[in-house]
Amino acid sequence: MLDSPAGEPPRDELVQLLDPAGTRTEHPLYEPYVADATGERLLSLYEDMVVVRRLDVEATALQRQGELGLWPPLLGQEAAQVGSARALRDDDFVFPSYRENGVAYCRGVEPRDLLRVWRGTSQSGWDPYAVSMATPAIVIGAQTLHAVGYAVGCRRDGVDTAAVTYFGDGATTQGDVNEAMVFAASFGAPVVFFCQNNHWAISEPVGLQAQRPIAERAPGFGIPSVRVDGNDVLAVLAVTRWALERAHRGDGPTFIEAVTYRMGPHTTSDDPTRYVDPLQREEWAGKDPIARLEAHLRAQGVLTEQAEARVAARADEVAAAFRAGCTSLPQPAPLSIFDHVYAEPHVGLDRQRSQQAAYLRSIGEVAE
Repeated sequence: MLDSPAGEPPRDELVQLLDPAGTRTEHPLYEPYVADATGERLLSLYEDMVVVRRLDVEATALQRQGELGLWPPLLGQEAAQVGSARALRDDDFVFPSYRENGVAYCRGVEPRDLLRVWRGTSQSGWDPYAVSMATPAIVIGAQTLHAVGYAVGCRRDGVDTAAVTYFGDGATTQGDVNEAMVFAASFGAPVVFFCQNNHWAISEPVGLQAQRPIAERAPGFGIPSVRVDGNDVLAVLAVTRWALERAHRGDGPTFIEAVTYRMGPHTTSDDPTRYVDPLQREEWAGKDPIARLEAHLRAQGVLTEQAEARVAARADEVAAAFRAGCTSLPQPAPLSIFDHVYAEPHVGLDRQRSQQAAYLRSIGEVAE
């Protein structure tokens, strides 16, 4: 076993507080971080995961029906996203990839705003400053550098705000992610690197590029790391609170590897049946994050029939608003694609806008 600094878990340990059967376990380091996660608090996390899964299924259906151009499903990763998002303070800033729709929901992004980019009606879905969360980053790993830059700025401003950046296991092979960790360690940036190891980089298994646990890479940069059961919402909440506590008090960056599984396709343009072993998928289905918390809540007498009906009604309500919001999104004006590209007027962009307007007029389209 690798040596770990005092107060940190062993680096080859997988932190778990709720096993796949829903049985609660104890952990000496992380127990205090979830002392409040009982009863209604756990039921709230359960509702978040049920609603997030319902939104994800609804969005996939919308894409299949031609209402969206593309959608990146998060099926199976609800605990990793909800647990980490609910650990954040309002002023902490999130830099996501393109799959963190569950995090966005928890940060208060309006459901239909999740769809703007994927429907092609906007270049971004929401005002980042209104919810302290940047819009999705499509370039793999680029958001990690943005997060570190923001975190360094927070430190120089003398505030205790933290940044959190999400990425997948495949992104850890990108130069941007490694460069971000170099800068974070060098400048003591208050940033949490949150890697959702869902076992697949599109169609390539994680074992192709990671012969050892991904969390072992961070200490090489001087960054403490932890591996957590990414299907255990309670454990994810605990380790993220621990990492954020380090960032808020000025102890620098932390790397979290949430070990989970992508139960669906990489995006709706992908066919995972071509490369996923059905037995492996069946094994991970037995570790379903919602089912495990549901079993625990039933055993505790918290998830009553009334509570379950309330959660289901909430999921139905949000899904209906989600679908209605999608189909009612207004079509953008043709030339609005040039809006908000630069903060200040730009001669080159003005020229391109003028040329596009002339082209639209030449084919009988109205240029607005």
